[in-house]
Amino acid sequence: MKKILVCEDEVSIRSFVVFNLRRVGYEVAEVGSGEEALALYEADPTFAIALLDVMLPGIDGFETCRRLREQSSTMGIIMLTALTREEEKVNGLRVGADDYVTKPFGIAELLARVEALYRRLQVPTEAEQLHSGVFTLDRHAHCLLVEGQPVELTQIEYQMMEYFFRNPGRLLTRSEILEQVWRNEAYVDDKVVDVNVRRLRMKVEADPSAPHHLLTVWGRGYQWNG
Repeated sequence: MKKILVCEDEVSIRSFVVFNLRRVGYEVAEVGSGEEALALYEADPTFAIALLDVMLPGIDGFETCRRLREQSSTMGIIMLTALTREEEKVNGLRVGADDYVTKPFGIAELLARVEALYRRLQVPTEAEQLHSGVFTLDRHAHCLLVEGQPVELTQIEYQMMEYFFRNPGRLLTRSEILEQVWRNEAYVDDKVVDVNVRRLRMKVEADPSAPHHLLTVWGRGYQWNG
């Protein structure tokens, strides 16, 4: 069964979300704080997705996200936030979230985002390696190797790298990346692409401020040179 961890301190919101997730077939565990979420994941690291409220008692959702991401590069993480400022949303993506949903949200939107993320989490059954210069994308282990050394990627980062590897030297617009990785989800905008590119550069470039592999084509998109 598909397992999901819901961390939300407002009982009414949490109960509503949990009820609807269970209604569509998810196995759900619920907690009301970041500390509880971290303890539960440490005891049971088989959750596929975590839904994290940003404004939590004790450690907030951003810090909870960061610590969960340290424990797992493959877990899907969606932030639930009442903060509408763009920098707050970007901050969640920077600490490792895959997506965010702004409160108040409709349950149909939330379920669509959860299901879309879950589909992206599915690992291909066949063992396959993609090579690009000193980089190797191991589709079986679901990781990136740089000169043989493993580099952990989030689910979104992995999907983006696979798309870049399959299109070396080609300009990929933000719209093309959104269509390939996010499948044209109505709730995702170009900013998500830019944030994830910045995160990838921190992992694949010797100097992220002067990239040699993941290049920006100003005003148009990005280009991969292995």
